[in-house]
Amino acid sequence: MELKFSIIIPVYNRPQEIDELLQSLAKQNFVKDFEILIIEDGSILKSDQIVLKYTALLDIKYHFKENSGAGASRNFGMQLATGNYFIIFDSDCIIPPNYLSEVDEALSQNYTDAYGGSDAAHDSFTTVQKAINYSMTSFLTTGGIRGSKKAVGKFQPRSFNFGISKKAFEVTQGFSTLKIGEDIDLTFRLWKNNFQTQFIENAFVYHKRRTSLKQFFRQTFLFGNARPFLNYKYPGTAKITYWFPILFVVFFVISLLFLLLGFKLPICLFVIYFVALFIDSFIKNKKISVATLSVVTTLIQFTGYGLGFLKGLFTAD
Repeated sequence: MELKFSIIIPVYNRPQEIDELLQSLAKQNFVKDFEILIIEDGSILKSDQIVLKYTALLDIKYHFKENSGAGASRNFGMQLATGNYFIIFDSDCIIPPNYLSEVDEALSQNYTDAYGGSDAAHDSFTTVQKAINYSMTSFLTTGGIRGSKKAVGKFQPRSFNFGISKKAFEVTQGFSTLKIGEDIDLTFRLWKNNFQTQFIENAFVYHKRRTSLKQFFRQTFLFGNARPFLNYKYPGTAKITYWFPILFVVFFVISLLFLLLGFKLPICLFVIYFVALFIDSFIKNKKISVATLSVVTTLIQFTGYGLGFLKGLFTAD
């Protein structure tokens, strides 16, 4: 089957991000035709003038709609798309030049009705963004599930870098009304309808994520809060690893209490782990500032996710 890609990008009050994203898409080395749909989700700071800059370079369409959230905006774009395979990006992504070529080749060799890819830190990212990226993708923090094909079993694509066929969209009706975890919810419904997903290792994007530690904490808290609901909605999908962040937080607090009582061994184990994080991040990022902050962002990630997960346990039903 000949694939025609339709790229769907929801945006809310982020014209500068759209500018950087479209600039990267204009540099794709992909020789086949593809279209781009920008879905403005009721923004006050519109991106229409930014889009105009690229109309001579890209097959691009701009649509403004009332605010309804990212999931509904993605569905809106897929309903209007003319392609037969939809690619979804968040507005805070920058796309490497070979992205579409890598996806086209991977799907031609092993076609699946949905796929996902990983994310990486661009050289232009801030120290905070690079540290957050490390915490979200490192094997020492998340098992490498977002950045390594070897670490991936049955892959659950994330909405910042998500591909889905037109057929699969029509069957599943796309994203649900969930504000957080809607991509995982869609993945479970894809599997329920016997559609296959895959991880395309070379289809990575540069994802800025959150720009402050406070925003990162809130994001991870919401991620954790959504997981018990998804476990409740889809029995049999729960994994013991989802409990690790809250267990980490509990044992870290206990180790601090032991330290006050004169028992140093528990906290020493955490110190060893933090040193390993620092060294690993330094090797990968080549900066002491990023390595140091990576320890902080990992603590924030585990604490935010763990507390959100704990709250979700009492509200999932």
